[in-house]
Amino acid sequence: MGKSRPPPNGKDARSRRLSKTNPDKVLSARLGSKKSCQPKESVEELLAKASVLLQTSQPDEALSCASRALVKLRSEDAHSTARALPTLLLLAEIQLELGDVDAARNAFLQAVPLDPRGSIDESQGGGAEKFLWLAQLSEEGGHDSVSWFEKGITVLRNDLASQRNIEVQAQKRRKLASALCGVVEIYMTDLSWEPDAESRCESLITEAMLVAPESPETLQTLANVRISQTRVEEARKALADSIELWKDLPAGDDSVPEFPARISLSRLLMEVEMEDDAMGVLERLVEEDDTSVEAWYLGGWCMYLTAERRSPKKDTNWMASDNIEEGIQKASLISSRDWLINSLRLYELQDYEDERLRDHARELVRDLNSVLGDNQEDPSDEDDDAEEEGWHSDGDDEDQAMEGT
Repeated sequence: MGKSRPPPNGKDARSRRLSKTNPDKVLSARLGSKKSCQPKESVEELLAKASVLLQTSQPDEALSCASRALVKLRSEDAHSTARALPTLLLLAEIQLELGDVDAARNAFLQAVPLDPRGSIDESQGGGAEKFLWLAQLSEEGGHDSVSWFEKGITVLRNDLASQRNIEVQAQKRRKLASALCGVVEIYMTDLSWEPDAESRCESLITEAMLVAPESPETLQTLANVRISQTRVEEARKALADSIELWKDLPAGDDSVPEFPARISLSRLLMEVEMEDDAMGVLERLVEEDDTSVEAWYLGGWCMYLTAERRSPKKDTNWMASDNIEEGIQKASLISSRDWLINSLRLYELQDYEDERLRDHARELVRDLNSVLGDNQEDPSDEDDDAEEEGWHSDGDDEDQAMEGT
């Protein structure tokens, strides 16, 4: 498919494609009020309490209960698949909530031999979910992730063939399309140099469009494939269709793509010169979470590109002060700097780790300052001054410090 574009900044894309599994059992408020696990509680009581604790944002307490449930289960009936599967899946979900990816992966791996073909019903902890999560959490990525995805895809295809409930069928279709898109993503990144990468992507996205043509994720992935094929107009249409499906829905609606997916969407929109649509997405994102470094950074970059596009002198140095027009273009540059400065401020507060993002934001702010004049609130200037002061204050180690830079 040619040279692939780098994956989105931030968390690895594989680990954010599917939503976390929500326990199916509805539990009473009385159980949720108990903060700790009692010594004589049964496995079922411990699991019920762990589920409530997880749902009420108490993952540490949930982990204690679920871990005790697994130990108790193994002491009572080491070969009980029916009870062990939901226990392991709940443990994995709790570990994901706590950010312990290795522990979550281990729990999913322990569940695989208990249901190797995903033939046990989802209500009992079986089905495709463990395979799909292992695809995302794979340490190796590449072919290993594809292998796990394919296991889950096979299960979902079989489920669809036998499912008669229309609502459940729609859910399965969306999940199957999401898994297919996950494999497309791998062939566009980790496996982009495979000789059959493009044909595989085309086959996978075609199936995804057949099973879930009105899924925002499917349309967004289709756009990504079309961009890689330089079929820009088709990509723009797919992106516009994707946004149309959810733009008027409230933030909490299940049909609205998750935050990371919309971050990726904004990048694709900018790539195909749909900056106005990208800003609409990004403004909504910062309304939902005003601490997102990447959302503020992308908004600043997007408005910078908007100002550049509006320049009547693109063949010259459009950023020269005498080439900047008053009005909308200058307003875009001012807003761009504000967004970028906010991004850099949050970067420092959060000890964010994406240095490429930081360096690009600083470069853009310097360019903007050269046209608009220095901004006293620019945190990148303070960082540069602090580094310079540090070099000069340590005369004995100056050479060593300079080598480190």
